Amino acid sequence: MAKRIMVVEDNDLNRKLFCDLLRANGFEVEPVADGREVIEKTRLFMPHLVIMDIQLPEISGLDLIVAIKADDELKSIPILAVTAYAGKGDEESIRDAGAEGYLAKPVSIGPFMVAVNKLL
Repeated sequence: MAKRIMVVEDNDLNRKLFCDLLRANGFEVEPVADGREVIEKTRLFMPHLVIMDIQLPEISGLDLIVAIKADDELKSIPILAVTAYAGKGDEESIRDAGAEGYLAKPVSIGPFMVAVNKLL
């Protein structure tokens, strides 16, 4: 059975790229554009990994990571945070929120797949 990965990304191009790449590598993918739907969709899809954009409209990816990690049903799901705003201390605060992995955009295919496979 294919591993399930949820891709939380508001940018249509990035979301499509991540999803296409993951599907090409045999994963079952659930794309989510609206951060307000993340918790509900995570419960329904029960992914093996969540790829989380940090800069989302309406709600911060950091807040979503904290919410997932505070939920007894969801907290064991690893999270790979992906952000274009990689400033000093960002990785530390993202990992402190509960993300097990971190990548700065633009993301290269090789390191992206290495990070995904490492967390699965």
